[in-house]
Amino acid sequence: MKVRIRRELLEYLLQLARNAYPNEFAGFLREKDGIFEEVLIAPNPHAGPRSIFFDTWMLPYDESIKGTVHSHPSPAPWPSEGDLEFFSKFGGVHLIIAWPFTEDSVRAYSSDGVELPIEVVD
Repeated sequence: MKVRIRRELLEYLLQLARNAYPNEFAGFLREKDGIFEEVLIAPNPHAGPRSIFFDTWMLPYDESIKGTVHSHPSPAPWPSEGDLEFFSKFGGVHLIIAWPFTEDSVRAYSSDGVELPIEVVD
């Protein structure tokens, strides 16, 4: 499986990560025709440098949400145990954007933590 994401969305996510630094940010990815095109920012987040918490009950019912994204304000793009637990509850695809928040520091994972290739679509 390859993760396909619009360049415009990827650039926006990188900017969100930079703006949130030194804290994490989180969001939910909307997919259309097999390509991630939009992000829904996590509602009412409580963000810190090592974690972010939000009430998932505040999310709208939205069948186009097929993945999640969050930042790591460190150069480690690998999922933590907490990330893997979260991934297992939401399924789909999960992006982690690590510091220094460049295209090269973005990783995609399946719900069981297996790294997936990313294709940026113009």
